[in-house]
Amino acid sequence: MGRQQGPGRGDGGQTVPLVVAVVAVAVVVLLALVPLAEAAQQRSAARSAADAAALAGAAEGEDAAREVATANGARLVEWHASGAEVWVVVNLEGARAEAKARRDR
Repeated sequence: MGRQQGPGRGDGGQTVPLVVAVVAVAVVVLLALVPLAEAAQQRSAARSAADAAALAGAAEGEDAAREVATANGARLVEWHASGAEVWVVVNLEGARAEAKARRDR
């Protein structure tokens, strides 16, 4: 006759593999999120550089916009002025951002 198991017996080794699997899935998800977070940070930095360059361009012209973009680690790729408005496009490590500012007159 076989040995009878009491309540709760036989489930003993199940917790550790389950915990290991959950931790492994969590690690994979976190590793997948790192590039997304870095890309979001780059887009944010590019937007900030574009905003600053647009304001500088509106106040002092294209050369000032280029200097401010460079100071923020970006490259000014486009600058347009039309009437009281200035538009800029910057590129920062692959992230592209546009901004517009109005000149004070």
